[in-house]
Amino acid sequence: MSGAASGRSIPLRQPWYAGLNAMHWRILAASFMGWIFDGFESFALIVVIVPMLKSLLAPDQLNNLPSWAGLCIGTTLLGWGIGGLVGGVLADYVGRKRMMLWSVFLYAVFTGFTALSPNYWTMVGLRFLTGVAMGSEWSTGVALLAETWPERARAKGCGFLQSGFGWGTFLAALVWLVLSAWLPLGAETWRLMFVVGALPALFVLYIRRNVNESEKWLTAMREQRWHATEAEAVHAGKRPFTLTEIFREPESRRRVLLTFLLSLATTIGWWAVANLLGRYITAVAKAAGYADPESWKNAAELVYTSGAIVAYLISGFVIDAIGRRPFLFITYLGAMIMVPVTYLWLHTPEAILASSAVNGFFTLGCAYTWMAIYPVELFTSSVRSTAASFIFNATRLIAWMFPVIAGAMIQTFGGIPRTAMALGSIYILGLIVPWFLPETKGKPLPE
Repeated sequence: MSGAASGRSIPLRQPWYAGLNAMHWRILAASFMGWIFDGFESFALIVVIVPMLKSLLAPDQLNNLPSWAGLCIGTTLLGWGIGGLVGGVLADYVGRKRMMLWSVFLYAVFTGFTALSPNYWTMVGLRFLTGVAMGSEWSTGVALLAETWPERARAKGCGFLQSGFGWGTFLAALVWLVLSAWLPLGAETWRLMFVVGALPALFVLYIRRNVNESEKWLTAMREQRWHATEAEAVHAGKRPFTLTEIFREPESRRRVLLTFLLSLATTIGWWAVANLLGRYITAVAKAAGYADPESWKNAAELVYTSGAIVAYLISGFVIDAIGRRPFLFITYLGAMIMVPVTYLWLHTPEAILASSAVNGFFTLGCAYTWMAIYPVELFTSSVRSTAASFIFNATRLIAWMFPVIAGAMIQTFGGIPRTAMALGSIYILGLIVPWFLPETKGKPLPE
């Protein structure tokens, strides 16, 4: 007998966005826009690295351009790692909103100064400071959204937030595509990319007026709930240092170290793939005799980030459907497969370009989205930003060396393909580590 015939009504299943109000969407908008600017800033450096170095280095230094490029990118990563750790800790003490304000403002300022760099070493110093300021924006935005959105929508919202990085990298590739064709400042046109990157300073006004602080964090502060995971008993009194606390408790320490390994695989793998893809397709196009090999680099970067954006937008739905651990396994399996596909099995710029979308889907999109969704579900509000920031940013304290090393590896290994294979082999961690972590699908945030 049907529900209607028996006089009982069958409740309709609510859509995932039911219950979201204007404040939820404003928090997403603020976090999303901040991450767009981070994505733009990160990828802007990659797309302009060659013309920038040609402008700032002496002619005899250009013979070792990969090493100079690696040092510049690596320094930015190092600053990002340091700033992310410091900012993530501070966000657990002074609040998510306040740290987001300062992060966005400072990296916009330092990015603007980068456009005025008179020489290579000044530029490297400014890139380090930009990285320091930029590092803390992500963990504050992720923690704020996770703590304010309902459980049913949380993973989707975090996925949408993470897509901001993809939109930012896409925007950087698109802006440079236009500027490199137009060349309004000639050989110095690269400076305009960092002028555009300074615009987020205006965004601070929006954050100040339209975003509230996390009630979960405020409640944890009032009730002095300092424990790191649900496995530990609540203890009040003097607050322990959050970075120490996530390593003091055995279960918290285990979760931090395992997710750190996954983050390391993502970070080293992505910087290897993203940093080498443009140069590789340019070299293939040049070897094939194409008239404008550099245009293939710009096109590949656009296609690569397009694939990542698709992954960002659907990852929240997929991870809620299949669970966190299967999602991680599939992500790293796809990333590991795409490295030999791209660098060993495809030999024409057309084929490499076509594969770039799938490459970006796994190595940038899926491989980073889980970090916006999963770590915040493993730790409590009093240490959530610290833990997420450590997982996301501490890897840069190691990974910053790999863009530097990659330049030397290309020469030592005899080319980009072997270098990419060596660096990309780290993805194997993602096939093993997820199964030692707890599944958090459908569970509330630990308090």
